[in-house]
Order: sequence, then C-alpha cells, then structure tokens
Amino acid sequence: MVAIWVVGIAIGIPLALIIPWFPTKGSLQASNIHTLYDVLLIASVPIFVLVETVVLYSVWNFRMRPGEEEKDGAPIHGNTRLEVAWTVLPTILIVGLCTYAYTVLHGNEKTHPGAMVVNVTERQFGFEFSYPRTGGKQIVSPVLYLPNRRPVVFKLRSLDVIHSFFVPQFSEKLDAVPGITTTLRVTPTRVGTYPAECTELCGAGHGLMRASVQVVPDARFQSWMSTQKLDGAPPVGNPPTQSSQPGIPGATGNNHSTAGPSE
Repeated sequence: MVAIWVVGIAIGIPLALIIPWFPTKGSLQASNIHTLYDVLLIASVPIFVLVETVVLYSVWNFRMRPGEEEKDGAPIHGNTRLEVAWTVLPTILIVGLCTYAYTVLHGNEKTHPGAMVVNVTERQFGFEFSYPRTGGKQIVSPVLYLPNRRPVVFKLRSLDVIHSFFVPQFSEKLDAVPGITTTLRVTPTRVGTYPAECTELCGAGHGLMRASVQVVPDARFQSWMSTQKLDGAPPVGNPPTQSSQPGIPGATGNNHSTAGPSE
C-alpha cells in the first residue's frame, strides 16, 4: 500500500501542477496567488492519494464475502499514538498553510510607493474609469488604460446595487458596494488586452457588464493621457441627484470626491 501511495504522489503532483487552473498571469498579485495555489496542491495531493488508497484497500481487503452476512468484524481497540498523530499533524499543516495564505493576502494588499490612483465607478450595467489630475480635474474613460509594472490603487464605488470588479489575468476581485469605497491594489506585469467583469449578479444585464483593460508600456500610457480631455462625460451616465442611500455619489447631501480618499 505504501508503494501505491508513493506512485500516486509521483504522478498526482506533476499532473496537478501542469493543469492550467488560472488564466495567464498578468500582475504581481496573480503571481503570488498562483504560487500559493501550487503550494496548496503540493500539500493536498499526498493527503488525497493516501485517503483514496486506504479507502480502496479497505473496500477490497475487508469486503463482505458470501456466507459472512451475519458475521461480526474483528474487535478493534483504539491506538492512542495514531489518534494523536492524525490530530496533531493535520493541525500543524492547516496552521502552516493558513499562515502562508495570510502573508500572501497581506502582501497583495500592501500599497507600493508611487502607486497611481484609478477610480472605478460601476452602475447597471457599465464601468467608468477616472484618473484624478491636478486641480480637482479628472480624465474619464470607458476603457481602463494601465501602465505596465506601475502599482495601481483602485477605488471602487457603485451608483446603485452591489457590483464587483474582476480582471481574471490579475487574479484579484473585490465588490463595489453602494455607500462605501472599497480598495483594490494591482501591479500589472504583462502588456496585453484583458476583460474587466462584474461577477456579482446585479440585474438583467449582468452578463453584458464588461469593459476592456489595456495594459501598455509607460510611454504609450503617458501619450494616451496627454490626448484625453479633462472632465469628460461619464460613460455610465450622470449620478442620481436624489437618493435615500447615504454615500451614493451625487446624492443630495453627499460631498463626493471622484479622487477618492487619500491613502
């Protein structure tokens, strides 16, 4: 049985690692998350193979044979050492994996020096991206342009219901909740065109709520910024002028700043 377990591990771990579980890595955070997932697979496969090996061995070796329908099984006495081992070892493993997962989450949420702030405003059923400029002005775009390898702090807001902001290649997702501003940090590391999606069911048009993400070299990003006019019309429409929901951007009695709170 030990030999079968070893062979299962030798086959299972490489197989689990070569399966493309995620899209292509497009951010520093995605790289960290993919590594975490690989560690979880390496830790999980031996346990899975061990459990399945014991189950299959027990089903075959201790199966009921003809004429044994009323026969009692052999008496079994507890094994204190075994019980301690299968309690302590999984506890150590789980604590270790949880600690590592926490360090990855903490590292991904760290704000890096020189980070650029981008406001993401969501509404049924569209995205608006705005780039704060000097003098309280901003550049507004329906397409998210990002300079490659520059840290970005996204400030997420919703004008109506709960939405979310998710770029699969970034491996980072966060909800946009009416009345509050949520923060997501990403450092793009791969030039390309990616989809931004809402992954919270937000109404009949939820499946069509997408936007394009363009990760470009820094020089091209600066060139794009220089051609954009300031304070353009919002792609998702004007915010509501009346609202009973405190904190809704544009609602009566709310002093909303599109630049977002300072870090």
